[in-house]
Amino acid sequence: MAKIKLEYLWLDGYKPTQNLRSKTKVEEHENFQGTLEELDNWSFDGSSTQQASGGASDCILKPVAIYPDPARVNGWLVMTEVLNADGTAHESNGRATIEDDDNDFWFGFEQEYFIMDRDTQLPLGFPIGGYPGPQGMYYCSVGGKNTFGRDFVEEHADLCIEAGLNFEGINQEVASGQWEFQLFAKGAKKAGDEIWIARYLLDRLTEKFGWYIEYHPKPIKGDWNGSGMHANFSNSVLRECGSAEKYAEICEAFRPVTKEHIEVYGAHNEQRLTGLHETASINDFSWGVSDRGASIRIPIIAVEKGYKGWLEDRRPSSNGDPYKIAARIIKTVKPIS
Repeated sequence: MAKIKLEYLWLDGYKPTQNLRSKTKVEEHENFQGTLEELDNWSFDGSSTQQASGGASDCILKPVAIYPDPARVNGWLVMTEVLNADGTAHESNGRATIEDDDNDFWFGFEQEYFIMDRDTQLPLGFPIGGYPGPQGMYYCSVGGKNTFGRDFVEEHADLCIEAGLNFEGINQEVASGQWEFQLFAKGAKKAGDEIWIARYLLDRLTEKFGWYIEYHPKPIKGDWNGSGMHANFSNSVLRECGSAEKYAEICEAFRPVTKEHIEVYGAHNEQRLTGLHETASINDFSWGVSDRGASIRIPIIAVEKGYKGWLEDRRPSSNGDPYKIAARIIKTVKPIS
């Protein structure tokens, strides 16, 4: 019998932004295969995470995805949903609101973030009491003058790949100390699972560097880009329709529900969506081909393929919950056939 370490991950009940929580369960198995069928539900103290009262504190963790933990011997990462004691979905459970049982919707998320020094509480490359050079030379840069944190980012990429995530790329972003990674999955729930696992690996990695990750969409005020989590999405209609009119119809379906989307696209997003720094205004809705200043961008590649491809919603913020973002996009797009 071998002992394995199962790291159960879940989202807490804090508002307006939920946090990742985790705890380790050590079990003995004869020949563990790393499947959900081998896992049991677990419980936790919801009164410590703003998900239950002290008098009835137990919440249930239901495993929904499992990945090898590349940083632990005999370790596994277990993404879970939070349930009430009676087995119903907890109100904080955004994953349970996704209506995509047939995995018709595919999502690719572009997760931007700042790497922060724990002592100075400034992004990497920012001097104490001042500012680095202006934006322009950091984006996709190389060399010690403009690039900060590459070893950390490379290690995170390796961890994600070793864990079996469908990790698609990394690049330094427009501001100093700002980076991005990309993940893609066929299925909205799977896409959300993988973003949360990747965030967990990112946050855990900072512990040995003396840094932390800032997901706030506008942590540095002034003439600096904020951080988003652009949501690239498609369904069979977008992938196969071959119709500019259908693309326009789908884009226009977002206009009357702009408020409903913004409400689940991340807290403090009004500080980022100003109409400047490659964003649309939070008060407007727009769409266009290859327009990074629009709310929704139609990629030029989709146009070149005869309107067969995907759309990019550029409004979600870096601290948004991919489950809630995907659920809202699906609710808007799914009725259009």
